[in-house]
Amino acid sequence: MLNRRHIRVKVLQTIYAMHQSGSDDLVKEENFLVDSMEFVQDLYLILITTLSEIRKKENEFLEKSSKKHLATAAEKKPNLKFVNNKVLLQLSNNESIKVALDKRKVNNWDLNDDYILILLEEIKRNEIYTNYISSDENSFVEDAKFVLDIFTEVIAPNEKLYEYLEDSRITWIDDIPVVNTAIQKQLKSLKESNIHLFEVPGLYKDIEDKDFGKELFRKTVLNETELAKEYIDRTPNWDPDRISEIDTIMLKMAICEFLKFPSIPIKVTINEYLEIAKEYATPKSSIFINGILDNLVKDLQTLNKIKKTGRGLL
Repeated sequence: MLNRRHIRVKVLQTIYAMHQSGSDDLVKEENFLVDSMEFVQDLYLILITTLSEIRKKENEFLEKSSKKHLATAAEKKPNLKFVNNKVLLQLSNNESIKVALDKRKVNNWDLNDDYILILLEEIKRNEIYTNYISSDENSFVEDAKFVLDIFTEVIAPNEKLYEYLEDSRITWIDDIPVVNTAIQKQLKSLKESNIHLFEVPGLYKDIEDKDFGKELFRKTVLNETELAKEYIDRTPNWDPDRISEIDTIMLKMAICEFLKFPSIPIKVTINEYLEIAKEYATPKSSIFINGILDNLVKDLQTLNKIKKTGRGLL
């Protein structure tokens, strides 16, 4: 779920917060970094369970309405298409999700079910729901498309849900799009033959990605003075005091990858930080960083300071 670029962003944010607070507690800050990555799993669980919780609330409402003393004919015999949606039913009973919820101790919707009710009402007002519930079709394909559509068009962009998640954990602001995209990909890939195989995705692609964030954080922070000298000495036309804090951290991280991560190609490092700069720094940051890194790589290669292993890594 977490790709290397997002891990780099996490490291960038952690080092920036560390600088702003004046902290020199490496262990504490590294734990903060690890937690901010691990909590992405909690965010996934919260968002994927909006679907089963919405179905649960609607089912409770229909059952209660059918038992009213003066229930109408429609209430006594309601349209059950929504609560019988095959995908929603499978998600409600999914063992992988249940195990993960228990392991991570995620119970947000037990404590804040008012947001589920808000989402349910928005869904029922939406044309997607109206068309689905009134359709005579009854197929897995239709059920899967409906679930994907309500997640994409109603749940993911919901402002109240976004505010709730932002208030719950500030580090989730940048994680929400990543998790939403992961869930959408899962929902798009569902087929009737594989729905029972639905699993909570791993947080990291492999052990190397899991360790990458901690290594990049430690190697950057422990060598900041050394890394800063590499670009300060080569930027005579730039006043170091006028370079933004975010820019200097990105430069140090990129140089750290050049010098201390032999398996990461130079082009990959440069491209990653240019993309991160476009989103997290000033409008001119990517141009500045590109110019510095491009010239710096040439000098470091001339001095034989960059030692990459493997084919195609330069």
